[in-house]
Amino acid sequence: MSAQDSPTLLKLAVLRLLKDEALAVSSLQYLPRALFPLLFKEAFNHRQTNVLRAMVAVWPFPFLPLGTLMKTPHLEILQAVLDGVDMLWTQKVLPRRRKLQVLDLRNVHHDFWDVWVGPEDGGRSAEAVCEEQTAKRLHRYVLRRRLKVVTDLCLRFHLNEHQAYLLQWAQQRRSSIRLCCVKMQIWALPAYTVRKVLMVFQPDSIQELELNTGWSLSTLVHFASYLDQMRNLQKLLITRIHKNTFKVLNTSSDIQKCITKFVSQFSKLNSLQHLSMNGIYFSSEHMKQLFRYLKTPLETLSITMCKLSHLDLSSLSQSQSLHQLKHLNLRLVKLIDLRPVPFHDLLRSVADTLQTLELEGCWMVDSQLIALLPALSQCSQLTRVNFYDNDISMAVLKDLLYHTANLSQLTQELYPAPLECYDDTGDVLMGRFVQLCPELMETLMTIRQPKRVSFATYICHECCQRCVYDLETKLCRCRQ
Repeated sequence: MSAQDSPTLLKLAVLRLLKDEALAVSSLQYLPRALFPLLFKEAFNHRQTNVLRAMVAVWPFPFLPLGTLMKTPHLEILQAVLDGVDMLWTQKVLPRRRKLQVLDLRNVHHDFWDVWVGPEDGGRSAEAVCEEQTAKRLHRYVLRRRLKVVTDLCLRFHLNEHQAYLLQWAQQRRSSIRLCCVKMQIWALPAYTVRKVLMVFQPDSIQELELNTGWSLSTLVHFASYLDQMRNLQKLLITRIHKNTFKVLNTSSDIQKCITKFVSQFSKLNSLQHLSMNGIYFSSEHMKQLFRYLKTPLETLSITMCKLSHLDLSSLSQSQSLHQLKHLNLRLVKLIDLRPVPFHDLLRSVADTLQTLELEGCWMVDSQLIALLPALSQCSQLTRVNFYDNDISMAVLKDLLYHTANLSQLTQELYPAPLECYDDTGDVLMGRFVQLCPELMETLMTIRQPKRVSFATYICHECCQRCVYDLETKLCRCRQ
């Protein structure tokens, strides 16, 4: 028998065994553990919940990455697996004798199911090594007392039946189960429902949190009390926060107190690396406080769809937590009235680390961009720049391209079509667009060998597309 034939024959044997579920279940205690992954996969694919339930109860590995198989939620499969966990925990087995320690429900890639488990003849298979490494990572407390169940949650408007079942199951077994959510997304969910969900989880397990809620400031403040417990939070995105709708809570003083209380929570986020605020604006003093509270250097800062003042940019440029930024996104931030010196200082402070720079739709004009060019030319690690939707002339665009001569890491460059491509009403002059954009491309090619470069107009109000030049002209739908 060749090595290539073995998996096929094994699969045939497993499929034959699964034809008799009672026999398959009764055989588990005699089954070589090397066959468990293949048997489990086939039972999963054929929705044989009785076999899955029994297999979980005798699972011979410390790790079960169920979510890798369950790409979309399947309530019956989840119920069967959790029933198997209950069976495992009700067995009269010492905690240290239980094999299963982590049940992972996340839909993330894991090579567990692809690794061939070798024979039990004392040889060290790839799976044995994988098991060893997994066991070393497990917390001693988990090994002694509780099973760790890991999941991601995307909560939209209400809990679906899959989420509701898992949360209720975990709530009832809090003494033996440690439910951990690595990535949590909340979309327009009532605050009281969110609080109920957070009471079931270990807050320190959350590493990524997205709040797309449309909550009021006062509601956000109540939620913020959970932030200080998320000591391993690495990524935070907040969007669409509104003032309070109740007049009694809508005084200027109340609003300022709410923001101050929320901002103060950032002092407890000791692991935060990525911060995104979309459509949110705090006063300059609160912005200054926020960045002063940050304990660790950020890798990503995204502030979009708002207006930043001169003082705000000064706070950014002076913040030590931003001096190692890799990604800066100021998309749709109105910069037209700002003096460019603080922004220049910010770029200069991150010149050794910055990899992506998003300045789309910032209303920048020639004088502002010219002031940024010396600092921009020093950002040697840049791989992507985006200057779409800014009012820049042909001459200044050429100057910009010359200042990128030493930026050898650039792989994607997005530039606006020059101002000369528009008439007085803002309509695109196609003859000028077709003439000037190739000229800019030729200028760039005399400086260095670019990879992906495009020059584009503003988005057309009628068809919501751009006219783009990237070695060939692509017109918006209205002009085709």
